[in-house]
Amino acid sequence: MIGISLNAQCLSQVFQLQFLFPQIQTRRRNIYFSRATPSYSSPFQTNFGSILTSFPFISISSCRQTQTIFCATMEDYNNTAFEALSSDKYFKELELAVKAVQMACWLCQRIQQSLLSKTNDHVQSKDDNSPVTIADWSVQGIVSWVLSESLGSDNVSIVAEEDVQVLSKVAAIGLLEAIVKTVNECLSEAPRFGLRAPVMALSTSEVLEAIDRCNSMGGSSGRFWVLDPVDGTLGFLRGDQYAIALALIEDGEPVLGVLGCPNYPAKKEMLSYHDGYCRIASRLMSLSSESWDRGCVVYASKNCGNAWMQPLLHKEKKFVWPNSARQIKVSTVDNPALATFCEPVEKANSSHSFTAGVAHSVGLWNQPLRIHSMVKYAAIARGDAEVFMKFARAGYKEKIWDHAAGVVIVQEAGGVVTDAGGHPVCFSKGMYLEGLDRGVIACAGAILHEKIVKAVDASWNSSSL
Repeated sequence: MIGISLNAQCLSQVFQLQFLFPQIQTRRRNIYFSRATPSYSSPFQTNFGSILTSFPFISISSCRQTQTIFCATMEDYNNTAFEALSSDKYFKELELAVKAVQMACWLCQRIQQSLLSKTNDHVQSKDDNSPVTIADWSVQGIVSWVLSESLGSDNVSIVAEEDVQVLSKVAAIGLLEAIVKTVNECLSEAPRFGLRAPVMALSTSEVLEAIDRCNSMGGSSGRFWVLDPVDGTLGFLRGDQYAIALALIEDGEPVLGVLGCPNYPAKKEMLSYHDGYCRIASRLMSLSSESWDRGCVVYASKNCGNAWMQPLLHKEKKFVWPNSARQIKVSTVDNPALATFCEPVEKANSSHSFTAGVAHSVGLWNQPLRIHSMVKYAAIARGDAEVFMKFARAGYKEKIWDHAAGVVIVQEAGGVVTDAGGHPVCFSKGMYLEGLDRGVIACAGAILHEKIVKAVDASWNSSSL
């Protein structure tokens, strides 16, 4: 054990551990300080104990003549995560998928910054009039190439949202050139993410081949991947929330899910620390900007009983699996009056009025958390919210890529996801959630889920959906 006295240096180190290594939670190493320390004259003198115990990674216990602060090292935490993940049936596929999504998040952050900083011609319209950018096709090409190179193209089948039809038009020549350039720039960074880069830059035909390889129709048998390269394109274009969603489905059931959320805070507590503890810590040390970086990747595989979150890879750092992963769990709130519910931002394919009515009838009084994309599933899995309801308007069909990754993550984090009839969401009927009973309901626990399902039943007949 290492002994350090309770002085400014000690307090500074405590804050440094919290802010620079927020994922520290598990296996403990001991840092202790003596009760017989010099007095420390500061604004923290009378409230030092309460300040320390407010941090989730610190516990203080008496042991003879010392008080001990227990905390983990980064190495300890990585080992713990690795041990838990390495025994998983889908360990190889999960590691590959997380690395691919990490790299896709890096790419999307660069593209989003470019789009927001200037007017551009790299936004097209799909048949349903929703915007699509070079990010969609670039991410699809990159993920397709990485999976095929690592697992063998004969072993990889992918269902994805985008196709190459728009790119085959003469008017899209400039867009295609930008996509090819973007894909190659990103793949050149592959070694930093623990992936193999192509020997030579991909040609236009090779990039198109990778994008077009995502032509599976899904089904009830065999193995296939499901990719939404940029879920929540409107959020992406507005500098708001969006997600890169990748799932693996076997015999009609999602068995692995990865959600990259480039604009979502890696740690919810950072938001509250910003006004309070950040000012305290800033007096004692110089905080690195990385302590406040946004972005995380959440993931899980079926029947492992764990869901994980890790920060995005920033600057010139290299990815080392499992890269500071920490376990996440759903909220323990089961009282509707205390719960927060998520719903889509856009009204085009969901009914805000119906979900608001259900929320009111069950006693959900908190302001709804409206988030673009599958980040809503991440919010439930992390315990930032308790309920996600989506009820499509007449004529809209839910796609499997909008739910597959999120469903397995929430379930493994301890939550419940079903259709509005309480049945498991079916991913075995092709590209759409055929047979879906009214809508999708995700909750932090079974008690809350049962209350929401009953409220939906009571309200449904009076709705216009």
